[in-house]
Amino acid sequence: VDERPEEVTDMQRSVKGEVISSTFDEPATRHVQVAEMVIEKAKRLVEHKRDVVILLDSITRLGRAYNTVVPSSGKVLTGGVDANALQRPKRFFGAARNIEEGGSLSIIATALIDTGSRMDEVIFEEFKGTGNSEIVLDRKVADKRIFPALDVGKSGTRKEELLVPKDQLSKMWVLRRILMQMGTIDAMEFLLDKIKDSKTNEDFFATMNQ
Repeated sequence: VDERPEEVTDMQRSVKGEVISSTFDEPATRHVQVAEMVIEKAKRLVEHKRDVVILLDSITRLGRAYNTVVPSSGKVLTGGVDANALQRPKRFFGAARNIEEGGSLSIIATALIDTGSRMDEVIFEEFKGTGNSEIVLDRKVADKRIFPALDVGKSGTRKEELLVPKDQLSKMWVLRRILMQMGTIDAMEFLLDKIKDSKTNEDFFATMNQ
């Protein structure tokens, strides 16, 4: 949504999936139209017991587009965001779910932060904590050309105890405590060094004991 044309072309050539896009030279109404077309198609596929994953880049730009096109409510929040502007983006993001006796819809969305825009901050805060998992990227790590450029301390998954065995979970918590004592860059370098020689989680935790 609201992306550079060359980025769209690159995605179309490299992503094994359907790429539906709008570029920054198109009006906000087009951005909204594309998003609503995608979510409606996804819902129909889920109804036919398909498992669907939507990659949205980005929820911030989608929020900006809705802020432009929704009729004014007369109440404007900090950053120039209309009080009703984020209801439809929230409905989009909230459509993700696992349907009993049906398919599932997962939505992975990016959010822009540290842009200097108060509107972007408001949009981010509205969606912060609403997902089941949050992965926070760090510019300082990326500047060091360390990829993935994660802030491990700020990233995590809700109810991770339902996803991994108890013995691995306890080891994960110990690892997190160790990483939290390091700086963001040192933590990522340490993690990557241990992961590169491991094929499975079991191998990884085995190297941690060495």
